[in-house]
Amino acid sequence: MKESNPAINRTILVVDDEPAICQALQMILEYEHYRVVVAQNGSEGLRLLEQEELAAVFLDIKMPGRDGLEILPEMLMIKPGLPVIMISGHGSIETAVQATKAGAYDFIEKPLDKNRLLLTLRNALALDQLQRENSEYKTREKSKYCLIGSSSAMQKLMAVIERTGPTKATTLITGESGTGKELVARSIHERSYCANGPFIQVNCAAIPEDLIENELFGHEKGSYSGATSLQRGKFELADGGTIFLDEIADMSLKTQAKVLRVLQEKEFQRVGGPQILHTDVRIIAATNKKLTNQIREGLFREDLFFRLNVVPITVPPLRERKEDIPDLVRHFMQLFCLENGFKHKEFSPGTIDALTRYNWPGNVRELKNIVERMIILSETDVIDQDFLPDQTLQVTTATMLPCDPYAVSLKQFKDVLERYFLVLRLNENNWNIQKTAEAIDTPRSNLYKKIEQYSISEQTDTSGSSQN
Repeated sequence: MKESNPAINRTILVVDDEPAICQALQMILEYEHYRVVVAQNGSEGLRLLEQEELAAVFLDIKMPGRDGLEILPEMLMIKPGLPVIMISGHGSIETAVQATKAGAYDFIEKPLDKNRLLLTLRNALALDQLQRENSEYKTREKSKYCLIGSSSAMQKLMAVIERTGPTKATTLITGESGTGKELVARSIHERSYCANGPFIQVNCAAIPEDLIENELFGHEKGSYSGATSLQRGKFELADGGTIFLDEIADMSLKTQAKVLRVLQEKEFQRVGGPQILHTDVRIIAATNKKLTNQIREGLFREDLFFRLNVVPITVPPLRERKEDIPDLVRHFMQLFCLENGFKHKEFSPGTIDALTRYNWPGNVRELKNIVERMIILSETDVIDQDFLPDQTLQVTTATMLPCDPYAVSLKQFKDVLERYFLVLRLNENNWNIQKTAEAIDTPRSNLYKKIEQYSISEQTDTSGSSQN
């Protein structure tokens, strides 16, 4: 099968006051299957630029009236990034430098060499295509990390981000797992003085305790067995940007002390190294735990907490901003279809309604996963409730406020309420005792006592089960 010619239907503008040059260029380019439009002065060239969908321009420098160097900035203002190749019979190095500084892709001298002309054009178009693809990729990547939602809870969150971003303040982000704490950190970074610097993320919970210092601060060659070369740590790599310490509550007390030193002194040492290194880095930390409880239990340094908690930001759980669910569903659908080459699909009103009623213990992350699963499994353009996972369709007494008319005493009525409250929170936190205890602000030991007191069981009280 014959390959299609990438030049076909691509329009090239030639701007030159010499008819012979215009005719020669037109013949060369049309033979290569380009479409050519011609202008014999700068003003006509600007008019055609606004009318035509151009791939590139050949622009003569010396012309009566407005010359090429004069109209080049106007061309690039009208169509930024358009490849413009300057041509001249009176070329010099100084002229070439002046043209490229003004934004021209290249400079070709007359008489024109056919091979060089075509090679320059192909290279200019290839670079333009690469830059377009890179721009689209960056836009697509950026859309992955944008915060979606217009609810009052999200408006308050965005207002805090807008005020916090331009400052140098250390920020502590709290919220349940899956709420989007990383997205908040990235949004702060994008609005900060170091937005052009790196954004380095460290998941403190995923790194073994004996390796986290090495990961954060790096090591010197020969500092320990297996250290065959110098390794720069995350704080060093984040210099001039932002370091995001996710799940910071899982960091050991020893490492916390070293992070505190970076916060206070802006300095650190590599493992096994005597040299003191300085870093200009903004620190954003996040956790799904209540650090006040961690401090009380001796698991987190109080002085580090105060240093991190300059600007506290709490990310609301999805169940507190359900009006954002339709927008989130559309956003995840568009992202997934774009990334995987899927045809655009729609969600039926009934499906959206069912997704909105669900309480989302896994928050936005759970919603994203379910949307992707439904897109993959559905074979129709409209996704209906047949593709909803079972848990989103289950409504149980554990999700409703009970009222027992047969309670014989106030204490019995309070016990019923307390039991239902605990079952609700346990379901929301996937029966993780530690997370549930933190969510309801009670010691874990007390939660265990209540579970035993009310005979609460994951087997009988999980969402979808009946419990009388």
